[in-house]
Amino acid sequence: MENMLEQLKEACGVFGAKNFENKPVFPCVYWGLRAQNHRGHQSHGFITFNGTFHSHKELDLIPKINKDKIQEWLTKLPGHTGLGHVRYTTSGASDRQSLVKSTQPILEKRGEKQIALAFNGNIVNTPEIIKKIREEQPTFQFNYDAELISRKLLRKEKDGDLASSVKTCMKEIEGAFSVAGITEKGDLFAFRDPHGIRPLCCGCSRDRKTCAVSSETVGLDINSFELDFEVNPGEFVVSSKDGFNRQQLVNNEKRALCAFEFAYFARPDSRLGDKYVYEVREQFGRNFAWEYPETTTKVDMIISMPETGNDAAYGYHELTGIRWERASRRHRYVAERAFILLPDERFSTIDRKINIVDHKLAGKNVAVVDDSIVRGDTTKVVVEKLRKMGANKVYLFITFPRIIAPCFYGVDMATYRELIGSKHEAEEIAEMVGADAVNFQSAEGLIEATGMNREDLCLGCITGKYPTPMAQKLADEMKERFENGYNEKGRIYEAAID
Repeated sequence: MENMLEQLKEACGVFGAKNFENKPVFPCVYWGLRAQNHRGHQSHGFITFNGTFHSHKELDLIPKINKDKIQEWLTKLPGHTGLGHVRYTTSGASDRQSLVKSTQPILEKRGEKQIALAFNGNIVNTPEIIKKIREEQPTFQFNYDAELISRKLLRKEKDGDLASSVKTCMKEIEGAFSVAGITEKGDLFAFRDPHGIRPLCCGCSRDRKTCAVSSETVGLDINSFELDFEVNPGEFVVSSKDGFNRQQLVNNEKRALCAFEFAYFARPDSRLGDKYVYEVREQFGRNFAWEYPETTTKVDMIISMPETGNDAAYGYHELTGIRWERASRRHRYVAERAFILLPDERFSTIDRKINIVDHKLAGKNVAVVDDSIVRGDTTKVVVEKLRKMGANKVYLFITFPRIIAPCFYGVDMATYRELIGSKHEAEEIAEMVGADAVNFQSAEGLIEATGMNREDLCLGCITGKYPTPMAQKLADEMKERFENGYNEKGRIYEAAID
């Protein structure tokens, strides 16, 4: 239910492409980014290259482009290489001026070197990186994470090549960073942090004349490109006429793909590892039947909170035979995000965004399938709504396990105090939101459904165990302070930034 009102914010999606016959690449980048608009609604941007960089950035959703306007866009953004980015703010300020300033892709220059860059993720050791940059550039003023990566890439390394600068980034920057960029020579490159926390993949057109890099495979699909490979953690790739040149710069035994991608962020028709996300979510629903057999015997009907609850609801229905009543529907053209509204306006947003056919619920014991409970406020509103519609019992089935700890890697749930699960067990949460039961999928069930090994997933927000050392240190210190009554005043990883 958190996905309907208190939208979780995740640091972005990237798409880049290069055509080797010097044909305009903007249409490819545009559609690759449109396919990933679910990863960021606050701002979007494009950069293209034809010997010179050309840029266009705006706040809000990526606009539709009418046929009579396409030539205008091609004139504004010419070039055979291009980069696109959609963003949510998980670091830095979120006032309008700051959002405009931090919209990606960014273009940085140092001497003769230039880099256009877009990244998905979040940097944990920001204060340390700022300090190092200021040793060389005393007047440097920090604005946003992407700037830190670009400054590192533009440093003059002993070897003098981009790969050595990327390797420095991988060794000195802690956090999640899946990066796509363009050099001053027009080379399209990409790399992924040594843990591979955020997704990144590469593919090419069937005629192999255009290569692309994308946060999710749907960015390739919409362009009818073939998926070649997922970028490995610690890997650096550069596009070429023969596909991609790949270099493994840093080897790290601890992979840590964000588990929340499976439950919430990734589109259901994207591939992560060996599975489509919708297949994993269907398994989440089957897991409910195995993990909560007693509650399942009491359920008369299943409804889901669209869109992320739909596949799990189908899996639950498929295994149990309980009717999945498609009584909840999202209003397709209502795209406003409730987190930008005034507090007293937010709760009415559910009536605008989600329509529930009330007479289907009267007197029924209802299983409500959804992806997560983060803060709990909107979950309470939904339960109240279902009660008013006549539901007899409301059992919540939540595909993502109870969130007990903040995220440091690009999901905007950055403090203990905002997480209802940080202090309360499932039974207490049920009482607080007015449900008859809250049934979280187990961590073991989630892991098995993904088809991945536990050690290859980041489960920090549900276990308190993080893949990187500074994140672990910050989390442990803040947890102790929080449990002793300290009221966190902002994102943990930004507390030391001046």
